[in-house]
Amino acid sequence: MTATPLVVLDCDSTTIQDEVIELLADAAGSRELVAEITERAMRGELDFSSSLAERVATLAGTDESVFGEAYARVRRSPGIEALIAEVHRRGGKVGVVSGGFHEVLDPLAKDLGLDFWRANRLEVIDGKLSGRTVGPVIDADAKAAALREWADEAGIPLSATVAIGDGANDLRMMEVAGISVSYNGKPLVRERADVAIEDDLALAIPLLDRLTQ
Repeated sequence: MTATPLVVLDCDSTTIQDEVIELLADAAGSRELVAEITERAMRGELDFSSSLAERVATLAGTDESVFGEAYARVRRSPGIEALIAEVHRRGGKVGVVSGGFHEVLDPLAKDLGLDFWRANRLEVIDGKLSGRTVGPVIDADAKAAALREWADEAGIPLSATVAIGDGANDLRMMEVAGISVSYNGKPLVRERADVAIEDDLALAIPLLDRLTQ
């Protein structure tokens, strides 16, 4: 009998092909700077919280309509719908935990039928982005905590969990999971993951048969 799975994915460059902060930065005219900071953070060269604050600061003054514009440009990663459907067929749950933003993850979660999701929130004052986040920062420790919390809530042991990510910010949750998967991962992530896959999230489906209760 196969285990009832919990699959937890990173959002940017994993569940979707884009980095949402870069889509938002397009409107603010700061994409080049933001992309450079993002790359350094994902390689583990920058503290995530500091890099997030630095990137979000470049969005100050941007109209909140940018959220809808950014979501309209989001490209789902190949195989994400198939993976979610198979996990649900097995009676399992799917969560996405993101160093990105609720303002884009919320509609994505609804459209994909996610069971759990968590991300940072951008502060909006008088219809404009302030250049700051509000609430706890979703960093590597917060991602690991989310996986543990969702497993507990669903009554699924950690041995029956899969964590999928691409960057340094995903390593803690990958350490907690029963199986860790690098998806188009940075070298450090590929090195530490149990399994590395490229370009198609449906390639993670056979791993569900390896999980134990």
